[in-house]
Amino acid sequence: MSRLCCPAQAFALLNTTSKVTNIARCRLKLAAQPWRAFSVSTNRRQILDVSTLSNRIVPHYQQTKTASLLALHWPEPPRNILLMPKLHAPHVTVSAVEFAKHIHNNYPGLNLVFESHIAHTIHKDLPFPIYSAAPADTTALYADKIDLVTTMGGDGTILRAASLFSSHFGVPPILAFSMGTLGFLGEWKFDEYKRAFRECYMSGCSVSTEDLGDPHTRTATTRAIDGLPDPEGWDSVRGNGKCMGLNRTSKILLRNRLRVGIYDSEGRNINEHILPTSTAEPSLGLEGEPVFTAQSSTAGAAGGRGGNSPYLHAINEVSIDRGSHPHLAIIDIFVNGHFLTEAVADGILISTPTGSTAYSLSAGGSIVHPLVKSLLITPISPRSLSFRPLVLPLHTKVVLRLSKRNRGRELPVSIDGKRRLGVTIGMEVRVEGEKLERTEDGWKGGVPCVIRASNKNDSEGFGEDDDSWVGGLNGLLKFNYPFGSGS
Repeated sequence: MSRLCCPAQAFALLNTTSKVTNIARCRLKLAAQPWRAFSVSTNRRQILDVSTLSNRIVPHYQQTKTASLLALHWPEPPRNILLMPKLHAPHVTVSAVEFAKHIHNNYPGLNLVFESHIAHTIHKDLPFPIYSAAPADTTALYADKIDLVTTMGGDGTILRAASLFSSHFGVPPILAFSMGTLGFLGEWKFDEYKRAFRECYMSGCSVSTEDLGDPHTRTATTRAIDGLPDPEGWDSVRGNGKCMGLNRTSKILLRNRLRVGIYDSEGRNINEHILPTSTAEPSLGLEGEPVFTAQSSTAGAAGGRGGNSPYLHAINEVSIDRGSHPHLAIIDIFVNGHFLTEAVADGILISTPTGSTAYSLSAGGSIVHPLVKSLLITPISPRSLSFRPLVLPLHTKVVLRLSKRNRGRELPVSIDGKRRLGVTIGMEVRVEGEKLERTEDGWKGGVPCVIRASNKNDSEGFGEDDDSWVGGLNGLLKFNYPFGSGS
């Protein structure tokens, strides 16, 4: 039976129904409109996972006819850029934001990646998404995803970048801006960042057919040669009408690294126990998973893009020292299986040519040009005055073994100052130079650093090789600077 109501009740019911209908209409209008007005700022400032990015593009490094430096050729435009500003330096962070905005506005399709602790600080200042990874996943993901590394700081920032790939053969090119204390390894001033990045990004984007080195390069550059549009490639770069070509490629210096293995008294590899020296350094991701075993010492040779190597790598040096103990360290040194000497000193350094201007230089070691394939043995404050630094071929195998005369002390071993482990009597530190191998996918090994091209007209190319290195010795290290001279 229907329920009757008076006219006043009917009017109130009609008015209520009209209000509900109007509210529903408003909701439909809001749903039909794009919701960017409510979520654009939050959505743009999010931090995304590096694992969602495309795999790394491996560049080619071609030998030039006149110089020892290599020419950088990208088979296709790089997409994933790791940006590493100096830590605890607010002015560098401001510059990093400026650089990131320039890249985003002028290079469509590029993805900017930051270390996790930096990403959480900087993302609020960037009106677009950035990428990062959990510290435990950093070394594996960066080796597989990063095309190019850009550092903004001093030599320590470059070491930090290289340490991210210390357990891998393949290292992406490093474009370094000098914004630190010394900056001997940094090639560019920050106010040149637009030119420097463009030259690196566009390097080798248009090559002539007769100079294509291999089928991989030929296939990758087919679109550029045929004149086909590539909206996600070099043609989309704002303000860049044409590619640089062969004559204006960025130059690459492949810096040699040391391969380091630490073994216990029973000959077992214990690299998985090496720990970072600070919370800013990522772990190797090896806890509870002993990847670096003696049996797998050759397993990494056939790795893929960034496959784990059987060693850790150092771009500067490996050191073993007496630490906080008051007595000198006693270390037996073997070269290619032959006993060399018993070192009684504060410690021993094994350095690369790049590291010859670092700790080794302070300990009295020789300065070695980075193109000289060698390694150095430098004692730290030895007891014997006749114990002089040695320069050996790169392929030399050096073993440092703790002598029984150390009275059971544990001595610290440091790799580039970034990773550390204590070793005791009978344990060994095995070091040799990393080999640079040319494969179908390009050069493997070493740390490729983008070098500033020389302005000198040198037909033989020697000035190009030495320009920044000699300038660094004179301008930064004050090589043979006379006493009493003016500034």
